[in-house]
Amino acid sequence: MEPRLNLFGNTVTAKFIKYLESAHKVVTDSALPSATQELVRLRASQINGCAVCVDMHSKEAAHAGESQLRLNLVAVWREATVFTDAERAALELTEQGTRMADAATSVTDEAWANAAKHYDDDQIAGLVSLIAEINAWNRLNVITGQPGGDYQPGQWG
Repeated sequence: MEPRLNLFGNTVTAKFIKYLESAHKVVTDSALPSATQELVRLRASQINGCAVCVDMHSKEAAHAGESQLRLNLVAVWREATVFTDAERAALELTEQGTRMADAATSVTDEAWANAAKHYDDDQIAGLVSLIAEINAWNRLNVITGQPGGDYQPGQWG
């Protein structure tokens, strides 16, 4: 599969990616637990069908010590017993924040309240920012047809 556009070879997308990378650093440096960050990135990427992001974030999570069992079960987290209540709240907010157009209520008050039970304001801010960030990456990659499968952990720094 050949991508429709070379994201790093185009001056507009290369500049845009620099801003996304800055946003990524803010989220990565936030108080939101890193394991939760990778689960959120992976789940949003699965929902959006972003091959390059599913490839990247499943490999990065495994490289950081995440178990293969938990990675395998992210797509079915509601029925899996391997996630904490806090992780479940983050995954629910991720799904609702990613699928906003699929529901009349978008993100429910219940999902927000559940997340707020487990995360303080800075962590919630990190979570919301992360959901927005990964959805931007997903859309950039899916629209331009970026393929997955060749990513190596740490490849992008």
